[in-house]
Amino acid sequence: MSFLPYVVAVWVCVIGLYGIVTSRHLIHAIICLSVVQSSTYVLLLAIGYRKDYAAPVFIDIPRNAKAVDPVVQALTLTDVVVGGAVTALLLAIAVQLDKHLGTLDPDELDPLRD
Repeated sequence: MSFLPYVVAVWVCVIGLYGIVTSRHLIHAIICLSVVQSSTYVLLLAIGYRKDYAAPVFIDIPRNAKAVDPVVQALTLTDVVVGGAVTALLLAIAVQLDKHLGTLDPDELDPLRD
């Protein structure tokens, strides 16, 4: 069993979190959040991968053949869809903030300002 995909997932997550913490622009922070979420794709696929197992399509393989669990692949696909929806929503909010307040710098956004 190789731990390389797990290490890659952790490093991609750490790089994305570093970008979120050091970001001075909301669009940059949203992109870094997408990078963090992409680390979950790598992690889920690493969990579901099994060496020498067949794909979870049971048409042409024998009944006793070992197959990869399709639930992990379904969770990854769901994660991709949710990630796209969250990114689109956050970008729409950022556009509205820029339109109404004229800035995307987190330090200049004042929650009590009309």
